Amino acid sequence: LAGGSGTRLYPITKGISKQLMPIYDKPMVYYPISVLMLAGIRDILVISTPYDLPGFKRLLGDGSDYGVHFTYAEQPSPDGLAQAFTIGKDFIGEDSVCLVLGDNIFQGNGFTAKLKEAVRAAEEEKKATVFGYWVQDSERYGVAEFDENGICLSIEEKPVHPKSNYAVVGLYFYPNKVVNIAGKIKPSARGEYEITSVNQWFLRDGELKVQTLGRGFAWLDTGTHDSLSEASNYIEVLEKRQGLKVACLEDIAYRQGWIDENRMRELAKPMLKNQYGQYLMRVIDEVKQTNKV
Repeated sequence: LAGGSGTRLYPITKGISKQLMPIYDKPMVYYPISVLMLAGIRDILVISTPYDLPGFKRLLGDGSDYGVHFTYAEQPSPDGLAQAFTIGKDFIGEDSVCLVLGDNIFQGNGFTAKLKEAVRAAEEEKKATVFGYWVQDSERYGVAEFDENGICLSIEEKPVHPKSNYAVVGLYFYPNKVVNIAGKIKPSARGEYEITSVNQWFLRDGELKVQTLGRGFAWLDTGTHDSLSEASNYIEVLEKRQGLKVACLEDIAYRQGWIDENRMRELAKPMLKNQYGQYLMRVIDEVKQTNKV
């Protein structure tokens, strides 16, 4: 979901969607898309404003460069996160679904295993999963309280007296009945269809799990000028130190076997004069070496 008007980032976002802005060496939207790809998800619906949607289409195309399939849909006005499920109703069909916000950045060891577990819970147990991240100022967020087995006990939006320090991040996995639930919830006091209302429905039914993103894990929000700059600096330091790229879609697709070496070389060719294209070529060599061993 890459909607909204990005007013907190004005004047930058007057001419460009926030989610198309760079976080170091790639567009912001690459980061949440990489999360879906790491979860093994290949059918992806990009929702944005009618004004911004053409920009996403130019950037991402049909998805064949990354071994996935992109579909596009408009959200004419930002009426809440849960609206994504009514907009995407036909796209979702009978499947379970993951919603990721276009301005959330995740990075940490062991993330893929957590994502795969959330997919399994939605498909096999018909349970929803949200992710909790320890923050100092949890009253600014949706807050989840849960037991030692990861079963959610309560979930509240910006509580005055939080029951835990775990903020609910912008990543949600649901079984198919979320489409039905999203069609039933009423707008909140601020006139939006809230994701918290959806989560509370699953909570009432005893079908809401919480996975924690532990110590050393990064969850970056990019809603202000400062946090935008900090996110870029974080990714830059990490990539330069390790020589590995975070959220490189071509890299993920190639390692997953979703695109072949020829396609990878084609994608790298127009970028060979910069470090991104050179990195893609290194990935080809690295995978070849690994396969030899």
